[in-house]
Amino acid sequence: MKINFLHIVIFALLFFGSNSILAQKSREELEKEKKENLEKISQAEKILSQTTSKKKATIGQLNALNYKIEAQQSLTNSISNELNLLNQKLNEIGSIINSMESDLDKMKAEYASMLYATQKSNQSLSKLAYVFASSSFYEMFMRLKYMEYYGKMRRQQASQIEMIKDLLIGQKESVEEVRLEKSTLLQEQIFRNRELNKLKLQQSDLVAELNKREKQVKNEIEERKKAVDNLEKIIADLIKKEIEKSSKGTSSTKFALTPEAKELSDSFAGNRNKLFWPVNSGFITQKFGTHPHPVYKNIQIKNDGVDIQTNENEEIRAVFDGEVRNVAFIPGMNNVVMVQHGEYFTVYAKLKDVKVTKGDKVDAKQSLGTVYTNGDGTSEIQFQVWKNSQKLNPEQWLFKK
Repeated sequence: MKINFLHIVIFALLFFGSNSILAQKSREELEKEKKENLEKISQAEKILSQTTSKKKATIGQLNALNYKIEAQQSLTNSISNELNLLNQKLNEIGSIINSMESDLDKMKAEYASMLYATQKSNQSLSKLAYVFASSSFYEMFMRLKYMEYYGKMRRQQASQIEMIKDLLIGQKESVEEVRLEKSTLLQEQIFRNRELNKLKLQQSDLVAELNKREKQVKNEIEERKKAVDNLEKIIADLIKKEIEKSSKGTSSTKFALTPEAKELSDSFAGNRNKLFWPVNSGFITQKFGTHPHPVYKNIQIKNDGVDIQTNENEEIRAVFDGEVRNVAFIPGMNNVVMVQHGEYFTVYAKLKDVKVTKGDKVDAKQSLGTVYTNGDGTSEIQFQVWKNSQKLNPEQWLFKK
C-alpha cells in the first residue's frame, strides 16, 4: 500500500503540475494577445474620434470602425480561449481531487483495520504471547522486528493520511481561485460582447449613411483612381529614367548597380518582413492589389501599395536607409517622397509637408514629413515598394504588428 499510495500522489502532482505549466504558457500567449488587441482598440478609438469630429459619414471613419471591430472580435476570441483553458484546469483539478478522496477513503479504512487489530492484540496480551511463543531466539528476534515494522507502517499510514488531507485542502483552494478567475473573465466576456454588438450597429448605420451619399462617394473614388494612375505613371517614368541613366543609355529593365548600391540593395532585400513601419501608430485600411470597395461591392479598387490610416500630424518615417530620389506634389496624393535603396524604391504619398529634398541621404526611421489630413478628418498615407519597375506588396516587407 505504501508504494502504491506514493506513486498515486507523485503521479497526481506531476500530472497536475505539468498541465499547469502548459496551461500557464498558453495563458501567457493569450494575455499577450489580449494586451495587443486592447492597444489596437485604443488606437482605433483615437483615430476614430478624429474622423468623427466632422460629423458626417466617411470611408475613413468606416475603415477605423472596421479595424476596431476586428480587434474587438479578436479580443472576445482570446477571452473565450482563456475560459476554455480555465474549464480544462477545473476538470483536471476535479479529477485529481476525486482520485485523492478515493485513495484517502481506502487509506482510512485500512488504518482503521490496523488500529482495530492492534487494539485487539493489546487487550488479549497476544502480542507478548506471540513473541514468547517463538521456537528459537532467532524467530523471537524476527517477530520483534516484524512488530516494530508493523508499528512503523501504522505511523506512516497516519502521516500519509494527514499529508493527503493537506494536499486536498490545497487543491480545493485552487478550485475556488480558478472559479473566481473564471467568474471575472465571464463578466468581461459579457461586456466585450455588448461592446462588439454596439460597434456592429454603428457599422450598419455608417454604411447606410454612406449609401445615402453614394454619388458623392463614387465621385471621390473616381478622383482617387485618377490620382493613383497619375502617381503610378510618375513613379514608373522616374524609375525608367534612373535605370537608363545607370545603364548609360543602353536598353535595360534593371539598375546597373555600383558595389555600394548593390550592398544597400542586398541589405534592403534581407530585411523583408522586418522593415520599420512608415508611421509609429496606425493600421492598414486598404491592401495591395485589386479588391472590392468596402461599401459598394460592385466597384473594384486598385491599389499599388497599402493605405495606412494614422493620427493627425503623425510623422512619416523612412523604412530603411537610402537616398531621396524625388519629391513632388501630385493632386489627390499631396506631397510624395521617393527613396531609393539600390534597385528598390519606397514611396510615401499624402504628406502635408516634407522635411527632405532630392539627393538627401536618409536613415531608417528618419522623418520625411507629416501626414496630410483631408477634409473628412482622415489622416492616411499611401506606402509603396518597388523593385526596378515591378510593384511589390508592402505588407510582405513591413514587420507584422
